[in-house]
Amino acid sequence: MPRVLVTYVRWVERFNWLFGRIAMYALLALMGVMLYGALARAVGNPPIWTDEMAQFLLMGYFMIGGAYALQLGSAVRMDLLYSRWSDKTRALVDILTVGSLLFYLCVLLWGGWESLQYALEYGERRRGTWRPYMAPVKAIMVLGILMMILQVLAFTIRDIARLKGEEI
Repeated sequence: MPRVLVTYVRWVERFNWLFGRIAMYALLALMGVMLYGALARAVGNPPIWTDEMAQFLLMGYFMIGGAYALQLGSAVRMDLLYSRWSDKTRALVDILTVGSLLFYLCVLLWGGWESLQYALEYGERRRGTWRPYMAPVKAIMVLGILMMILQVLAFTIRDIARLKGEEI
């Protein structure tokens, strides 16, 4: 494989691994927000922001951690035949089916980008009492989808190398 592709695969996997590890700490922040909200309600002073903040933290965890989960092989896969195949057969099937995944992710990225632009242009806020700005959440969504696309492309390069008898 050309050196630039090997470098790309290693860079993307390091980047996604680092961000995935950082995203895991969002669960601690989520637990803290939920605990604070529960304690404040018990005292009789319910905060207006804890439920929405918990939703935003969970979405960030989910979107940023998606590429990391894919990298670790924790994504759900229909495994009736796949586990019985050789590495080269798996690589070939992955290469043949990656187009549909990339199409789906590109449509998501396009929609997310349009939504982010709208949120930035009009100062979009969520309905409700707290009314937080939506642009930061949508930016995290776009980043997470982009990270997934980069990881899928890295897997495809890895699969092509495997078909050629090389390992990255």
